[in-house]
Amino acid sequence: MSRIHEALKKAEQERSGIARPVETSAVVATAEGPGGMSFDLVRDRCRSTSWNFDPRTVLFGTPRPGDQKARPGTEEFRTLRSRLYQIREKQPLRTLLVTSALPAEGKTFVAANLAQVIVRQHERRALLIDADLRWSRLHLSFGTSLKPGLSDYLAGDADEFSIIQRGAYENLFFIPGGTPCSNPAELIASGKLEALLRRVAPLFDWVILDSPPAVPVSDASLLADMCDGVLMVVRSAVTPYDMAQRAVQEFREKHLVGVVLNDVEPGSGYSSYYYHYYHGRSGVNGKGKG
Repeated sequence: MSRIHEALKKAEQERSGIARPVETSAVVATAEGPGGMSFDLVRDRCRSTSWNFDPRTVLFGTPRPGDQKARPGTEEFRTLRSRLYQIREKQPLRTLLVTSALPAEGKTFVAANLAQVIVRQHERRALLIDADLRWSRLHLSFGTSLKPGLSDYLAGDADEFSIIQRGAYENLFFIPGGTPCSNPAELIASGKLEALLRRVAPLFDWVILDSPPAVPVSDASLLADMCDGVLMVVRSAVTPYDMAQRAVQEFREKHLVGVVLNDVEPGSGYSSYYYHYYHGRSGVNGKGKG
């Protein structure tokens, strides 16, 4: 644990100049992006669907803040949201890649709940993309269909509007992973995803991508080159120190904006300094791949 602590501490110290809690930014979503893409067009032509959130992995299960009691972890996500806005005051940050060193560290859990806590603010828009084409899991958290999704679009089997879902949250949009494929790295590197991000990113306050883990495969590195920043998730008492360090070094030159220490035990002493997001051990943060 202490070695992971030191790795996280180093990442935190590099950003120690960011202090005050700010949730406003000069970077705002626009009505229209390049290529004639507009927010109204996306909203009107995307797939309207019903989401059935999995309470084991989704902390913000209802669109309206007063609809449910606060669950353990919700305040930490608000803190993370504030920190990201603080960072955005210092550097361009609209497209954010969420990754981890290894599977089952909670990256999918963090991506899903971060997107939801963002749109709980007035008129904030977020697009959540499942870019883990090797083990797509985000659709399970949302209780929705896997396809058509990103892989179908990249393979030329679907257009951009058919893969974007809109559910219970007015300003939250979601692209699932899509049909399982045998060539995910080639699809990601084809240029179609990068072009899609250029078109849709201006329409949203945040675009959050859940990626495969960084150490086993190259996909996360390819995706990081398309994003403004990378958020690394490390699971407390589980992630080997050498793997965490290797992943952090991988993204140090690719706009690593922070490290999230996930699944911290209550009373461990770390929660006051590092973010911890889930006190249970089921679902994505337990035995599932997240």
